[in-house]
Amino acid sequence: MDPVSGLMAARRNEDIALDMMKFIASTTNYGKTAATSAGFHGGAENKSEDYATHLLELYSRCLETVNGKK
Repeated sequence: MDPVSGLMAARRNEDIALDMMKFIASTTNYGKTAATSAGFHGGAENKSEDYATHLLELYSRCLETVNGKK
């Protein structure tokens, strides 16, 4: 396999992992706190940095799965 086709295959895996991460995050509310009702705020608020960290971890797991490492 030449370097160009290897690079294209790696990019394809990254795209697949990104799509997988988006799907999982949107369908499961991954990394978000549950919605509270009537103004009661029962848990610790998730900061945007925490949410981003959760998404990056999820992306890493998805990429490992697509690459066949898990």
